[in-house]
Amino acid sequence: MLFLLMSVLWQAPPAPAASFGGRMLEKGSQSYIDLPRQVVARTQAEFDAIWKQHAPGRPQPAVDFGMEMVVGVFLGSRSTAAYSVDIVGAAEVKAAERAAFVVRYRENAPPKTAIVAQVITMPYYLAAVPRYAGDVRFEKAP
Repeated sequence: MLFLLMSVLWQAPPAPAASFGGRMLEKGSQSYIDLPRQVVARTQAEFDAIWKQHAPGRPQPAVDFGMEMVVGVFLGSRSTAAYSVDIVGAAEVKAAERAAFVVRYRENAPPKTAIVAQVITMPYYLAAVPRYAGDVRFEKAP
């Protein structure tokens, strides 16, 4: 009876929505890309080249390059395990003179007083977003 009551009261949290305008392909702390960089891949060949640098030998996520492109943020080497990066926005922004697709990302760092593992990490975030033929710009969010 208690089990039945608990299963009625507890509901699984909803699946996370792609609130940033795309879908996460992969996020983590271990990449072979150890220098900071932002990437855009509009073709399978471009994505293959990035993936070969990032995670050689691992299967890569599927992307429909007719509808999507890949954007990614690599933070480069960090000295602890407490760093990460999130893409928090991705959309076309129309300015007075020209439009661009803007990818906003946030770098997450540990508080100065945190006790964290001293290990080299290379945080990254790869996402599939709607295909855009024009300029792509990356902006660091506060």
